[in-house]
Amino acid sequence: MKLKLNWIPNALSLGNLTFGFISILVASSLTNDTQENSKLFLLSGIFIFLAAVFDGFDGMAARALNATSDLGAELDTLADLTTFGIAPGFLVYKMILEKYKLDILSTGNLFPIGMLIAAIFPICAAYRLARFTVDHDPGSFTGLPSPIAGVIIALFPISFPQNNIADFFTISGFVLIALLMVSTIRYSKPQVAIRGKYSKEKLMIALAGFLVAMVIALLLVPHLFPYIIYGMFILYVFSGIVSILIQIIQEF
Repeated sequence: MKLKLNWIPNALSLGNLTFGFISILVASSLTNDTQENSKLFLLSGIFIFLAAVFDGFDGMAARALNATSDLGAELDTLADLTTFGIAPGFLVYKMILEKYKLDILSTGNLFPIGMLIAAIFPICAAYRLARFTVDHDPGSFTGLPSPIAGVIIALFPISFPQNNIADFFTISGFVLIALLMVSTIRYSKPQVAIRGKYSKEKLMIALAGFLVAMVIALLLVPHLFPYIIYGMFILYVFSGIVSILIQIIQEF
C-alpha cells in the first residue's frame, strides 16, 4: 500500500517544482510595456505562492498516508530549491536588479553587479536546504525556512504591484531574508506544537476554519488580502529575531 500511495506526495512536490519553473518563465517573458511587465511580475509571484501551497501539502500527505520515503524527501528538497531559491532570485533580478551595472575601471565594460546580488538568494537557499537535509532539529528550524523566505519575496509584486518602494529598501530586505535562511536563529515549528496538543480531528476542523476565514477575507477585502498574508509571514520572521535578542539580553 505504501508503494502505491507514494505517488501522491511526490506528485505534490512535482506540482511545487512545476509552478516554480513556470514562475521563472513568466518573469522572463518581459515586454517594453511597463504596465504589462507589472502584471507579469504579479503573475510570477502568484505562481510561487501557489507552489508553496503544494509544498505545504506534500509533507502532510506523506505523513497522513504513511507514504514517507527518502526519494520523496530528496524530491521535495530539489523542488524547494527551484521554487523558493532560484525563482525568487530571478524574479527580483528582472524586477529591480537587472539595471544595476558597474563600469569597471572606466573602460565602458559594464559589470552586472545586479546578477551577483540576485545570486545571493539561491545560494543561501541551497545551503539552507543542504543543512536541513544532513542535520535538523525535529522541534524547530535553524534559520528561516526557505519556503517562508521565497513566499515573502513572491508577495512583494502582489502587495506592491506598482513597485513604489525605493530600491534601497527592497534590495536590503531581499538580502536580509536570504541571510536569515543561513543564520543560526531558531524558528519555531508551529505544526509540531499544534500536533502535540490536538487530535487529528481537531486539527482538520481548525484547518478548515482557517481556510474559510481566508476565503472570507479574500471576498470581503480583496485589496487587503495580500497585506494580511504578508503581515503573517513578516511576524514569523521577526519572531525568530526577537527571540534571539531576548536570549542575548538574558545572557548579559
